[in-house]
Amino acid sequence: MPLYQNQTLKIYNSLTGEKEIFEPLNDGYVGMYVCGPTVYSYVHLGNCRTFISFDLVFRYLKHLGYKVRYVRNITDAGHLENDAEEGEDRITKKARLEQLEPMEIVQKYTVDFHNTLQKFNNLPPSIEPTATGHIVEQIETVKSIIENGLAYEANGSVYFDVLKFNESEDYGILSKRKVEDLIANTRDLAGQSHKKNPQDFALWKKAEPQHIMRWPSPWGEGFPGWHLECTVMSNKYLGEQFDIHGGGMDLKFPHHECEIAQGTACNGKPPVKYWMHANMLTLNGKKMAKSTGNNILPVDLFSGDNEVLSKAYHPSVVRFFILQANYKSILDFSDEALIASEKGFEKLMNAIQLLEKLTTSKSSGIDVKAWKQSCYDAMNDDFNSPVLIAQLFEAVKYINACHHHKLELTQEDIQTLKTTMSDMCFDVLGLQKIDVESKVDSKQNELIDLLIDLRNQARAVKDFKQSDAIRDRLLELGVQLKDTAQGTSYEFSN
Repeated sequence: MPLYQNQTLKIYNSLTGEKEIFEPLNDGYVGMYVCGPTVYSYVHLGNCRTFISFDLVFRYLKHLGYKVRYVRNITDAGHLENDAEEGEDRITKKARLEQLEPMEIVQKYTVDFHNTLQKFNNLPPSIEPTATGHIVEQIETVKSIIENGLAYEANGSVYFDVLKFNESEDYGILSKRKVEDLIANTRDLAGQSHKKNPQDFALWKKAEPQHIMRWPSPWGEGFPGWHLECTVMSNKYLGEQFDIHGGGMDLKFPHHECEIAQGTACNGKPPVKYWMHANMLTLNGKKMAKSTGNNILPVDLFSGDNEVLSKAYHPSVVRFFILQANYKSILDFSDEALIASEKGFEKLMNAIQLLEKLTTSKSSGIDVKAWKQSCYDAMNDDFNSPVLIAQLFEAVKYINACHHHKLELTQEDIQTLKTTMSDMCFDVLGLQKIDVESKVDSKQNELIDLLIDLRNQARAVKDFKQSDAIRDRLLELGVQLKDTAQGTSYEFSN
């Protein structure tokens, strides 16, 4: 029997503003779409947080026994600089700056995106389609919306008619914005006269002579609007309606609002049952921005080659830090927070290693089954990873107490601890196993080398009392020094 039949999962639905019991459209199957990156630069940590958050969702749904089809797109065309209807295509601009072909830019930064998420131990999506791979389907979708009377062609471009749509539907249902307010806050149409209304958005854009990425269409050579690709690809791979759509909070408007309008205009029904949005990541209390220098790339975080943090951090430590906050909360990234997370992560890994050394008893001093359910209760509450982590540290207390013979556990309960800790830490949270003991050994060796250096310094100034004291103290600790012409070495005597 799959686990989901005995667990009640609730998801915060951005559409309704409430936590709702998760009931997929098809029993046992989940369709999930997450907006992927526009591949014109190296992926930044804010993006990584979003994808780690939805990797957690993906992992937990699979752990519960659902068959999940997870679709995450690659935007490789159509995303203009200002996220609106003007400016240069981001990929085309970067290609011009780096003097490369646009598809070279796409390849370069797609490889970086994949490599970075692999370091964070993210599972790959089930399908990863690209905008340029679905131009034909996007053109057909534009035709359909025009036929349904909700889009119009103007000078080689095609625009979605927001006011016409709003006569029978609610444009703004997700972001809770009113069309009347959007009209009042929009600048005059001067210079945009091809649109009927300023809030209309492009489904297809006419390519100007300098625009490199262009395709033939019934309306002339052009390229798809940024919002269109997600509607087309989610519809193709997940159907006219699917269960979960995720993305960053910044995509709620206009991107996701436009997706709802496009999907409804095509199929006569809203495309998504549960909308989920991950919040942003700040750095030292301020918004991450390349322009201000308040920014750090994952590769520099892992190597320690940066001016923001004091040291390098393992990708799994960073992932652990990210998952210590709920995906809907703003999370501040700082050296102090990462150091604390690293200590907590090592404590957790050490306890998991200790599990193999525990001795069993005939009875248990705690209710391990109740603890196990508390882990599921945390994840069932809108994927509440910080509460799950708190429960894992409760288990750390049990493990350490048992190791020091202050708590008794039966063989069955120890096995339950082993299985649940492994499931939650590695399958659900997606942490990577790190041998803490080997790290401790490395630090131990570094300390011994330091003491040998201090002893050599004492000998150099003929402070033999100090040098002998260091040698004798190390010997008491089981470290025997050997002085040779090549220098001082050591071995463990017990």
